[in-house]
Amino acid sequence: MSDIQSFRDLVVWQKAIDFVDCAYDIVHALPVDERFVLSDQLRRSAISIPSNIAEGSKRGTRSDFRNFTRIALGSAAEAEAQ
Repeated sequence: MSDIQSFRDLVVWQKAIDFVDCAYDIVHALPVDERFVLSDQLRRSAISIPSNIAEGSKRGTRSDFRNFTRIALGSAAEAEAQ
């Protein structure tokens, strides 16, 4: 039997939450003139990663989980581009 009871048990979700914390640290280090637009976009894309992993895990099918994981990967690429 699997030890995974919740999306919170997934290492990828835990690492995504760590990434959100790092993204917020980066936002606070940005120059004041960059904080308005860039910080909002970075926070949104970072938060989208664990959110999509969590949602996909609760959808009930492997296909849905795979789809939401792909969306999370897209959000990760967006955050990296920021």
